[in-house]
Amino acid sequence: MHFESPIKRRQSRQIMVGSVPVGGDAPVSVQSMTNTETTDVEATVAQIQRLEDAGADIVRVSVPTMEAAEAFGAIKQQVQVPLVADIHFDYRIALAVAERGVDCLRINPGNIGREDRIRAVVDAARDQGIPIRIGVNAGSLEKELQRKYGEPTPEALVESAMRHVDILDRLDFQNFKLSLKASNVVMTLAAYRLIAGQIDNPLHLGVTEAGGLRSGTVKSAIALGALLMEGIGDTLRISLAADPVEEVKVGFDILKSLGLRTKGINFIACPSCSRQNFDVIDTVNALENRLEDIKTPLDVAIIGCVVNGPGEAREAHIGLTGGSPSNLIFREGKPSHKVDNQQLLDELEQVIRARVAEAEANGEAAPAKITFGA
Repeated sequence: MHFESPIKRRQSRQIMVGSVPVGGDAPVSVQSMTNTETTDVEATVAQIQRLEDAGADIVRVSVPTMEAAEAFGAIKQQVQVPLVADIHFDYRIALAVAERGVDCLRINPGNIGREDRIRAVVDAARDQGIPIRIGVNAGSLEKELQRKYGEPTPEALVESAMRHVDILDRLDFQNFKLSLKASNVVMTLAAYRLIAGQIDNPLHLGVTEAGGLRSGTVKSAIALGALLMEGIGDTLRISLAADPVEEVKVGFDILKSLGLRTKGINFIACPSCSRQNFDVIDTVNALENRLEDIKTPLDVAIIGCVVNGPGEAREAHIGLTGGSPSNLIFREGKPSHKVDNQQLLDELEQVIRARVAEAEANGEAAPAKITFGA
């Protein structure tokens, strides 16, 4: 059964972050951020390449000093994925990375200082076609807004954002996207909903400082999932106290669950119970690790028994139903062949890779969807 996503995306103007379109009718892009010392070029390049291998569309790099700006230039020459430079306060750093091929500047215009400094950065961005990301964070609101509102609120986040937007409007610069991040899920939701109706620029989604792998994933899935369901959001970053590669995986999993991206394998798996005829949890974990390199979209169902197994397996490109004495593999919605537990993992991997190879050989962006009962 092929279920089309009912989500109607918010209409936004499109900008280009390097080769990646953000906004308009472009797919929601997935970002992450390096946590290496930027001046350690070798370590930072290695991490960026790992993120790119995981599927990251865009990677952000912190550039706090002029030394880091020099290193950024060397890093940019060694990677393919578009890079965003994260800069605060010092306009000279923004000008330096602009000269070194940066694909986007993450910088709040109001934090740079004097009007001539802001104009210098905006002019450099305009001349070289570099977009800007305005990044508002509940933890670093302007002091006067803290006094006005008493504490971070959605309205305070939006007022802070609009101050920066007004500066860019005054300089006739619309090549920007915007984020309004808080560590509180409800505040994040409310802030993005408010700003979505006030500007038509792309919105970068995220729950800042979301937490560790498990808790941060839950918070991010709730907040970003709700916004994306409402059509709000053009690019996202999952902020986890974990390996940045995990941020990319979670980001794509959220988008895949909503039918907004289809990169890689979509596993449908039961939680397992005493009816299972093979170890479902170990099988799924092993397959996820073995098949991380696959980027072709594919639905794979792993169900431990015959209660829900046949139904789920028929709806997937490749399906497995637990059985006794042998398990049954489905291909394209139809029973294919049986396999015992000892050969199960290797056989599944072989069948999945063969289907991916077939899709790639035929030039398919994705295998055709299965129609239930066909």
